[in-house]
Amino acid sequence: MDISNGSVIVTGGAGGFGGATARRLAALGAKVVIADVNDERGEALAAELGNGSVYVRTDIMDEASMEAAVAKAVSLAPLRAAVITHGGPPPPDKGGRVINREGQRVSTAHFAQTVQVFLISAYTMSAIAAEAMAKNEPLASNQRGVIVNTASIAGFEGTPGQVPYGAAKGGIIAMALNMARDLAPIGIRSMAIAPGTFATFAYERMGLDKAQEMFGPMVLNPKRMGDPDEYAMLAQQIVENDFLNGTTIRLDAGQRFAA
Repeated sequence: MDISNGSVIVTGGAGGFGGATARRLAALGAKVVIADVNDERGEALAAELGNGSVYVRTDIMDEASMEAAVAKAVSLAPLRAAVITHGGPPPPDKGGRVINREGQRVSTAHFAQTVQVFLISAYTMSAIAAEAMAKNEPLASNQRGVIVNTASIAGFEGTPGQVPYGAAKGGIIAMALNMARDLAPIGIRSMAIAPGTFATFAYERMGLDKAQEMFGPMVLNPKRMGDPDEYAMLAQQIVENDFLNGTTIRLDAGQRFAA
């Protein structure tokens, strides 16, 4: 799909996956809405991208905030792609194994917050974006838009302590095909990317060198963490290739978790 005369929205657009994706889609000529809550990084990235791209402060826990971000994208140009990479606020209490060493369970509030951040908000943004895309004039092969969600290899085989996160990301995996079927009659594709271990801003506090030393050896080949631009390369291919639809692509260098 040609997005050179369109807009795209990237939630988590000031983060590692989102920022790298925003750069690649802007290079294709799209006007990018960087939807995030990191004002400093978001504003800086919008200035870097140019081409009418903008930062819109967006709370993924607030449906009205997401609607406003999509409306901004539509005001720039027809919305052709939504790439959903956001994280969100942490749960209210400690996670871990369902029953910890003290015999206490992970709270339902922890589980619900994790699912809200990583699954429900992703559905909400997908649906809002699809509603806008449905009004577009179709391009080649009757294509009106594409939605790319971010799953995780934890959605296939999570490690101990990942029940809430794995459940949320498993939901993203299930949603990819179901949503593609729902949106096929109006020419909108749905895909998901399931990353393995990537060197994103989440590891800033630890330090990327230390993170590479700790997590790189867990990857099959190459023996390093992924670069966010490798995620963005795949997101770009999904946007451009109309025959990618209804599936989740693992992007993990062969990494497999085991209990």
